[in-house]
Parts: sequence; structure tokens; C-alpha cells
Amino acid sequence: MSKSHMYTTANLTDKELKDQGNRLFNLKKYDDAINCYTKAIIKNPNQATYFTNRALCYLKMKQWDRVAQDCRRALEMDPNLVKGHFFLGQSLLETENYDEATKHLQRASDLAKEQKLNFGDDIAGQLRMARKKRWNLQEEKRIAQEIELQSYLNRLVRQDFQTQLESLQAEGLMEEQAAEKAMELENQCDNYLGELNAIFAKIDERRRKREVPDYLCGKISFEVLRDPVITPSGITYERKDIEEHLQRVGHFDPVTRVKLTQDQLIPNFAMKEVVDNFLQENEWAHDY
Repeated sequence: MSKSHMYTTANLTDKELKDQGNRLFNLKKYDDAINCYTKAIIKNPNQATYFTNRALCYLKMKQWDRVAQDCRRALEMDPNLVKGHFFLGQSLLETENYDEATKHLQRASDLAKEQKLNFGDDIAGQLRMARKKRWNLQEEKRIAQEIELQSYLNRLVRQDFQTQLESLQAEGLMEEQAAEKAMELENQCDNYLGELNAIFAKIDERRRKREVPDYLCGKISFEVLRDPVITPSGITYERKDIEEHLQRVGHFDPVTRVKLTQDQLIPNFAMKEVVDNFLQENEWAHDY
């Protein structure tokens, strides 16, 4: 920021500094905007929105830790600040803190509905991504545990074979009898290993299928559809979610913004059948 510009902002009020920061933000001059918001905060550190405004600049600059720091300070002052939860959720998502990211993005989504604020699909999209990444991380951990278990069980079977072989050698059997018995033990070991690894091979096959397609999930809760209904716009929702939206937010389709009333909701039997078939073949999806 130039010296002349710094001089012109010296006597501005915190609100004027915030407005100047907004203008600079719209010009994508994020460093200069941050400077203005920082000065506004110094003059009035009790305005939560000054912190979220600065956090948005940091968000554009991908400075995730600073985004989180400003949002947490804003939420200490106003726990119901939608942008505070939204920007914090995004920064946590980028730093792979998926559990906390999901919590704050879900809170942002709930508060936006309560306060009748329209963020389009922005919050919903980030929440879907956070949930999916959290699910994928849990899947990776589960797969690693299964692989570790498979290796451990394989080692146990081989150790048992070696123990029995050593016991056989200690019996002092004739060479021909010992060789025959050793062959029998080795075949038994191979059979156990074959059966064991066949079980894990089936798990591998099911593991590759462990993903719920987006079209089977509601567009509001992002959970697997249980009672899907379709609107005149052709959008499918979970019944309880869209009914709650109509009662608490307004009588319009959340996606298309077209006027919508509860009596226009029609059960989507085709989608219900698809979901039921998917759940029948993938019982794990009940926990998705």
C-alpha cells in the first residue's frame, strides 16, 4: 500500500476502513484489503465480521492457518456467524482436519437455513466434499487395518507350521515317515493360507465397491436417501429434509429457487428402488 494511501486511511473510522477493505477485496487486492481490515480491527476489535472479512482474504490467498485463527476469534464473539463456520470449515478441509471441518460446515449449513441466508450450493458443496474425504480417510484406515490383520494371520499360520515341524523332528521318526508327515503339514499349512487369503480377496472385492454415488444421497443432508421425493423441477430430496426446508426457510426449491409447496412433492419410487437395491448389496452403506 502506498504512503499516500496509508495517509488517507489514517483518520478513517473502523466502518470506513472496513468499507475500503471491501472495495479492495472486490478488486482482488487482497494484501491491501487485509491491511484495511487489520486497521479496522485495531480501532474496534469487537466486530466479528471484520475478522471474517479478513479471513476471506486469507482464504483467497490459501493461508489456511490464518483463516482458522480469524474465524475462531470471530466465533468467540458470535457463535452463530455463518461465515465464521463456513470459512473455518473450508480451511480445516484444506488442512485435512475432516472431522472438525464437517462439524463447522454442517453448523454453517444449519445456521444459513435458520437465518434464511442464501449461499447457493457453496456450503453444501464444501460439506459434501468434507464428508466424502472423511469417509475416504476412514476407508484408508480400515483397509490398512485389514491388510495388517491379514499379514498377522498369515504369520501365525506359518509360525504354527514351523512349531509343528520342529515338534515332528523331535519325535525321531524314520526318515520316510518324517518326510511324509512334513509334507502333510505343509499341505495343511498351504490349505489354511489359501482359505484365509481367499476370504481377504473377497473383502478386497467388496472394498473396491465401498463408495456411495452422489445421486443416491440427498441434496440437503447429503445422507443416503431413505424416503426420496421429487419436485416439479425434477430434483430429488429426502422427504424430511425438504419438508423442513419448506417450513423453516421458505416455499421454494433449494436448488432451482422455483416456488414449491409441500403438496407438490411426489414420492420417487424409482429412486427408492435403486437405493434399496444398493443398500441390500452394500450393507456398510447404512453407516455412510
